[in-house]
Amino acid sequence: MRNWSDPRLQIHYDPVRTATAGSGLLELVRPPNVATALADVLAGYAIAGLGHPDRLAWLLAATAGLYGGGVVLNDYFDRALDAVERPERPIPSGRVRAGTAASFGAGLLLLGIAAATMATKQAAVVAVAIAALAVTYDAAGKHSRVLGPINMGACRGLNLLLGMAAGPAVLSSQSGVAVLPFAYIWAVTSVSRGEVHGGGRGAATGALLALAGVLGGLLWLSVQGAPEGRLTAWLLTAALAWRVMPAFWAARREGRPDTIRAAVRTGVLSLVLLDAVLGAVYAGTWYALLVLAAAFVAGWLARQFAVT
Repeated sequence: MRNWSDPRLQIHYDPVRTATAGSGLLELVRPPNVATALADVLAGYAIAGLGHPDRLAWLLAATAGLYGGGVVLNDYFDRALDAVERPERPIPSGRVRAGTAASFGAGLLLLGIAAATMATKQAAVVAVAIAALAVTYDAAGKHSRVLGPINMGACRGLNLLLGMAAGPAVLSSQSGVAVLPFAYIWAVTSVSRGEVHGGGRGAATGALLALAGVLGGLLWLSVQGAPEGRLTAWLLTAALAWRVMPAFWAARREGRPDTIRAAVRTGVLSLVLLDAVLGAVYAGTWYALLVLAAAFVAGWLARQFAVT
């Protein structure tokens, strides 16, 4: 008969280690970035006409799981490189085991797909595509200077379509709007390759041109949209230009890792402004302010957690 008082048979709970692992997992998810993903879905939902509100909660849960799972697996695949370049991150620092991170990331992706399935069949298809592209980017796509930014841009474009999947008919007729977040994130990702060692002017120049194209596209949509949201859309487009263009110009001019990291951080957090413009165009000023609230949440979280 076993002696359960034997210390060798007892389970020891270490609250410090448990708390450290929990905070490490939360850090891996990058909460500020997840807030921007929620804004994508809110913008897509506006384009879909704000119908079927019961589906919105499932779509928001889906994008949180998909984005969170993607960034967790990104750190899992990068663990060897991070051990050299960013040893303070959760996996190389030992705060989170590699196997735990892999299981956690995969679980979040599956939860995201399951939540999308509860909304519509079209949302489920989009969610599967996002998950596949996220894993592709994490495992191999990011190592390609050409394919990496395309891969990541496609994930964000599909994230807008995920919100639009609340209204399947609109998804097929308005899907071209997704080129705007695609081009925007293509620009941010192409520059982000220089976050550690610095970057050349070519990538930053291409990013500036892409951002200028996105701003032009938003202005064109603003003219086509409802009059009640037009002024708001113009003001938000101007705010987006004021936020990102100087930061990316500085990255082009100086090419230092710190200026590039600042540009990438600004670009990621400012994506909410793009979504807010779409909200103003398709659903008016009050809805744009709702989407914009995600920017304040993302900004607050960015003071607590890393963005890149």
